[in-house]
Amino acid sequence: MPEVSVASLDPRHQKLIENARVALDRGNLDYVLEVTAQVLKVQPGCLPVRRLQRVAQLRQQRGKGGGFMGKALGWSAAPFMFGGGKKEPAKQLEAAETALAKDPNNVSALRLLAEAAAGLNLPETAAFAYEAIREIEPGNRSNLLALGEALLTAGKPTEALKVADDLLKDKPNDADAQNLMRKSSVAQTVTKHNWDQKTSYRDKLRDEAQAVSLEQSAKVVTGDTMTQRLLEEALGRVAREPNNLNHYRSVSQAYRQMNNLDEALAWVRKARELPVGKSDAALEKQESELATAVIEQHVKEAEAAVAAAPGDAAAEAKLAAARKEVAEFKLAESKRYVERYPNDYPARYALGVLLLEAGQLDGAIGQFQQAQKGPQVRVVSLVGLGRCFKAKKLYDLAVAQLNTAKNDLSTMDDTKKDVIYELGVCFELMGKPDRAIEEFKVIYSEDIGFRDVADKINAFYSKS
Repeated sequence: MPEVSVASLDPRHQKLIENARVALDRGNLDYVLEVTAQVLKVQPGCLPVRRLQRVAQLRQQRGKGGGFMGKALGWSAAPFMFGGGKKEPAKQLEAAETALAKDPNNVSALRLLAEAAAGLNLPETAAFAYEAIREIEPGNRSNLLALGEALLTAGKPTEALKVADDLLKDKPNDADAQNLMRKSSVAQTVTKHNWDQKTSYRDKLRDEAQAVSLEQSAKVVTGDTMTQRLLEEALGRVAREPNNLNHYRSVSQAYRQMNNLDEALAWVRKARELPVGKSDAALEKQESELATAVIEQHVKEAEAAVAAAPGDAAAEAKLAAARKEVAEFKLAESKRYVERYPNDYPARYALGVLLLEAGQLDGAIGQFQQAQKGPQVRVVSLVGLGRCFKAKKLYDLAVAQLNTAKNDLSTMDDTKKDVIYELGVCFELMGKPDRAIEEFKVIYSEDIGFRDVADKINAFYSKS
């Protein structure tokens, strides 16, 4: 089923859509929805009409004050609840349209629309549906990957490249996003040279080496030779467009794959020197991560030197210096980041951990107390506070924090076992073995192999 433009519609339908656009401007949403539904029933591949319909649906919903149910359902609502199956895209499409007429922000219905459109060979419509989901759930990585693939299928590599770039800003090492970036870059090159108009891309490349490059760069490639080719292509793009941050990211990524962290860091710093790069938070984070990785690599090299020459005082001194350097660097970077983003509670928690490791207990307590405000790190921050108070021998305060953390955790997983174990240790240090053993029993009944709880239980009953 081909996608069609408004100009290719039946003249009667063209007139209806023209009237619907006027009606939209005048606020006659019911007429717009009636006309667009009528046209889409005949020509479901007319994306401009579907876009017009969605604008009217969203405006109507805003007028009613609705729009939260579909977002709340998110991806959890299974497509089958709307009817149709993967082998019947026409029925899927009909079910999705029915659901979206009731709630245009129903994410599951939009996903069903995308799947149906893909099944009907309507890639632009599929991309449209995934784009609508992105507006509702901008952080949904699975949807962003699906959007990028749909854009590629629809012949829009530049837009797919932008999606890949957004994904890599958040997670530079995401293999799926890297793969999308490679395929998009290749497709963009193909489109730019108009190669896709011919029957076989091998026929229009000048030599076999170029053909191999194009084939391999569309896959997840880790070989040094291919990474070198991708690096050279990225360097060429930087030379042509020196203000495009995406190209600097590609160069840095290639160097990182080649395990040349120094060069990877250098290229991120070059990007940060650009006016647009100075305020790029993702680049700033990547610079910090790479700088840390470079120092950590020095630690690994020093560890290897010590392993190769046991007892070598010079090698051991170098290792100690490298470990000190990485600890100080991480702490300094973490402090700098928290000063700049004081409401980033996970970052405050991370700083608290580093301060605790450095023995700066009062500083760690302050960070953990602030980090508790972040729901995602509340429990681990309570545990951090407990450990700080335990280190300061303020055992009653430690018990209070650990008890709160324990009660906040409903599942007996390793996290909860750690909390209960710390609680038991605090009671031991307070000279309350009966209270301690009650905590250790909770772990013992669930996991006899956890740390040394079995030894503690056995020792307690031996004395009894």
